[in-house]
Amino acid sequence: MEASARALTALSYPERFYAAAAYAGFGGSPTSASRDVTSKFSNDSALLLYALYQQATIGPCNIPKPRGWSPVEQGKWTSWNGLGDLASTEAMRLFVKILEEEHPGWYSRVSDIVADPIRDVEMNHNTEIPVSTNGDIVSKVKTVQMENLDLAGAQDKDVLSEVTDTVSVYDQWVAPPISGTFPKARYEHGAAVLGDKMYIFGGNHNGRYLNDLHVLDMRTWTWSKVEANSGKGNTISPCAGHSLIPWDGYKLLSVAGHSKDPTETLQVKMFDLQTSTWTTLKTYGTPPVSRGGQSVTVVGNTLVIFGGQDAKRSLLNDLHILDLESMTWDEMDTVGVPPSPRSDHAAAVHEDRYLLIFGGGSHATCFSDLHVLDLHTMGWSRPAHKGETPSARAGHAGVTIGENWFIVGGGNNKSGASETVVLNMSTFVWSVVTTVQGRVPLASEGSSLILSSFSGEDILVSFGGYNGKYNNEVNVLKPNRKLTSQSALVPDSVSADQNKIVTNATKDVESEFGTGHEENVKVISVDNVDTEAKITNAEETNERLLAAAKAEKAGLESSLSKEKMQTEKLKEELKEAESRSAEMYKELQSVRSQLVAEQSRCFKLEVDVAELRQKLRTMETLQKELEILQRQKAASEQAAVMAKQKQSSGGVWGWLAGTPSENAGNE
Repeated sequence: MEASARALTALSYPERFYAAAAYAGFGGSPTSASRDVTSKFSNDSALLLYALYQQATIGPCNIPKPRGWSPVEQGKWTSWNGLGDLASTEAMRLFVKILEEEHPGWYSRVSDIVADPIRDVEMNHNTEIPVSTNGDIVSKVKTVQMENLDLAGAQDKDVLSEVTDTVSVYDQWVAPPISGTFPKARYEHGAAVLGDKMYIFGGNHNGRYLNDLHVLDMRTWTWSKVEANSGKGNTISPCAGHSLIPWDGYKLLSVAGHSKDPTETLQVKMFDLQTSTWTTLKTYGTPPVSRGGQSVTVVGNTLVIFGGQDAKRSLLNDLHILDLESMTWDEMDTVGVPPSPRSDHAAAVHEDRYLLIFGGGSHATCFSDLHVLDLHTMGWSRPAHKGETPSARAGHAGVTIGENWFIVGGGNNKSGASETVVLNMSTFVWSVVTTVQGRVPLASEGSSLILSSFSGEDILVSFGGYNGKYNNEVNVLKPNRKLTSQSALVPDSVSADQNKIVTNATKDVESEFGTGHEENVKVISVDNVDTEAKITNAEETNERLLAAAKAEKAGLESSLSKEKMQTEKLKEELKEAESRSAEMYKELQSVRSQLVAEQSRCFKLEVDVAELRQKLRTMETLQKELEILQRQKAASEQAAVMAKQKQSSGGVWGWLAGTPSENAGNE
């Protein structure tokens, strides 16, 4: 079963895809396949795997939308149709990647695929190292121990002696004897160096994100865990694909990374080694979108962030800069042709001006291209390089020593990258430092690489990675100082010509001494006289230059004193201005208080005016009603007068007519 699992990890596409599809439950009857998939995965993952399988085996969705109301069929069609014109190879790779995230050990549970087992090369091997003795090259066999030894009871000096013996070979990866409690095996973690200690934070183990912090003391090569102080707000979410940056001598910055519950924007978290506390730093400006698999490069007091993959699995190629002094984000506009969107690439900076991007991957392929960004002109370019171009890879790691950029690990769709390569960033010449054999941690994706020193010499330290299994081994390489210190600006042909000239000059001198000693003595005496004259002239010239330098120094000192006086004057003016500003500020506050009081009084007056207006309206209404009542009263009075007059006139005519009055009748 173990041999079969190792064979599966070596499968190339499309065989690897079909093996993953068989494990997931595809390939049988539709009913059984649907039941197998939904039993192993969540609904969202099952729908996405179904859509990728259809895209990889059939192509883009060209069937009409189901008319039925079945939510399952509707979900399948929507997921498949949403992939658009995604390439078949890209769908295959994305299918396998999602499966490995959901079920990291899937390959070990597939037993119906037969393949030739792949033998792992043992890490204990003999390395032939040429040693020069009096100009002759002899071959000396030196055994390089590559095992992690248990040194719990050994003394520090014994450990140091054993480590010194182990890390005595140049340009070869070795495993130093490590003690202490090893961190959990992982990849896509962050690594940083402060002093003689390497810190490891987070990562991915069996598809689960981690948030533990460990430290390796590289004086004693002992692991220990760093416990964060418990308390409200002093926690950090598990993450992977982030970057760990040393800062301010005793702090670690965790930048970006994938997490279970991602935020909308990129977060920068800080761990204080003095207080053992985590905090989320407040930044200004417009932060980048949340992402993982990006590169973060330190350039002076800034962080340069490029590319990565966001929470929606979209690849990015944007460029952002974070000023660590003001904690302000800036999105940079560039010219030229930038690298294509990618993640898991490597980045380095040369001469604090040139940002180099190498490799990385998309959902379907890996890259081996090299891009350079001039941070002064913000222009992208593709430099012509020499030497053998490294194989395409993603998930590799790199560090710089001077003008040399060392690249370790990574992989493509078929296998891990076994060679450790170096790029001279001045001449863009690639070369291979060393090559490992077999499925070893150094040929892994998602490992970390840091630069440290041991016994006064630079060393590269690699940790972790994933190559079919998760690793937590530590490996060390000591670069050849002679090779890394050679100036790349001087061509080999020039050096050869210089050697030739020196050799010829030596032969001429030897021939002169062979012809006659006395004549040579005379020549040497004349040369000495000329030399003394030259020395005298040089001394006089130096005295003149020294006098000129002193005069210039006096002038500069005078200018400096004037500048200091001007500075003091400006400081006094600044103090006066600040004093006036303080007085004006007080007056402004007083005016503001008066203005507030006036505003309050105006408000009261407005309320009184409103009340008076309301009363005026009421009085107008009453006036109108009074006029109406007066008219009614006048009309009533006029009617009464008329009625009385009528009654009076009716009585007289009645008397004249002889009509008896009402009173007479009553009598």
